[in-house]
Amino acid sequence: MRDFKRCDFLIIGGGIIGLTTALALKRKFSDADILLIEKEKEYASHGSGRNSGVLHAGFYYTAESLKAKFTKKGNELLRDYCLEKGLPLNKCGKLVVAKTEEDLAGLDELYRRGQSNGINLLEIDVKQVQEIEPKVRTVDRALLSPDTAVIDPSQVVWSLVSDAQAMGIRCKTGTKYLNRRNGRINTSSGTIEAGYVINAAGLYADRIARDFGFARHYKILPFKGLYLYSDLPPETLRLHVYPVPDLNYPFLGVHFTIAIDGRIKIGPTAIPAFWRENYTGLSNFNLGEFMEIMFSELNLLLNSNFDFKKMALTEIKKYYRPFLVKQASYLLEGVKPENYTKWGKPGIRAQLLDTRKKKLVMDFCLEGDEKSFHVLNAVSPAFTASMPFADHICGEIEKRIQ
Repeated sequence: MRDFKRCDFLIIGGGIIGLTTALALKRKFSDADILLIEKEKEYASHGSGRNSGVLHAGFYYTAESLKAKFTKKGNELLRDYCLEKGLPLNKCGKLVVAKTEEDLAGLDELYRRGQSNGINLLEIDVKQVQEIEPKVRTVDRALLSPDTAVIDPSQVVWSLVSDAQAMGIRCKTGTKYLNRRNGRINTSSGTIEAGYVINAAGLYADRIARDFGFARHYKILPFKGLYLYSDLPPETLRLHVYPVPDLNYPFLGVHFTIAIDGRIKIGPTAIPAFWRENYTGLSNFNLGEFMEIMFSELNLLLNSNFDFKKMALTEIKKYYRPFLVKQASYLLEGVKPENYTKWGKPGIRAQLLDTRKKKLVMDFCLEGDEKSFHVLNAVSPAFTASMPFADHICGEIEKRIQ
């Protein structure tokens, strides 16, 4: 049996990015000894398992961005993967609608980005919208994305774990990164000597990166995402319905999502959290994180290069169920608060903040050298983009170690 304490590549974080990166590395370096560690006892305990499951098409992002580069291909690869593995997949599609005439310019910009990114995206008028989904509200026109779909994210993660183990990748749960000392990695399960370290630790990626001399001007801020589920029969709505988002922010606004079981949910919120794993109540409370994050958020209230105060207050209001339902009602006829009563499992978005520019980082963000590589910002649509994103990470690592 190989020594647990030594490996060629050590991957910190067993989410979708860590797992797909491990597989990409194994395909490129077939003889390498790869060890993946996950701090929780179960996979999919955090961001990857609490994901909405929406497979995005790739039309939200500017053409030069990494998000645009990887989302379309990632959508295709994950759809094929689910079909190959017999995993649940709903090719439901999505409508993006205009709530007001002011939204039409944003709708046009999304269509332009979709064309630039080679996305299958259709402009349709109100009559065509009504034929697809009679309850949908829109001004003048909408966009139809046939390739947007939905999957079960937890099942995908567990399938990738099986793939990794079958390829000889060692996967160790219940093993938390602690620190780096004298070139070695200290974990809750002992010390590891690694030839190369890949940090895909999500909410803690910035902290780990600083131990290696990276993320000097970055900090992760947690935002809590909640969905509110409908008690209406499954398939009452047949496809996702989204508003035109504010393209100055990395959030997509309150929308209707079809879950993999056909149930309807509205959300998500993007409420500033008070510590990194601030899911419910005081669970996982960390005083140090609380103080650090409160200081960062207070600084943004006073000095941000975007209206953090307005955004935060709007998001906090979404804790109030009637307010959240009201936001969703602009997209669909007949939305009643009494039909939306059950909150889903909360998720935390690990959103990167550029502390120099005092603004949220919109694209994926990566840093590394000949000893380590750090995935600092892997927010939505990172799940969709994960497979080609992992190939890109692997290519960047190869450049650094040659």
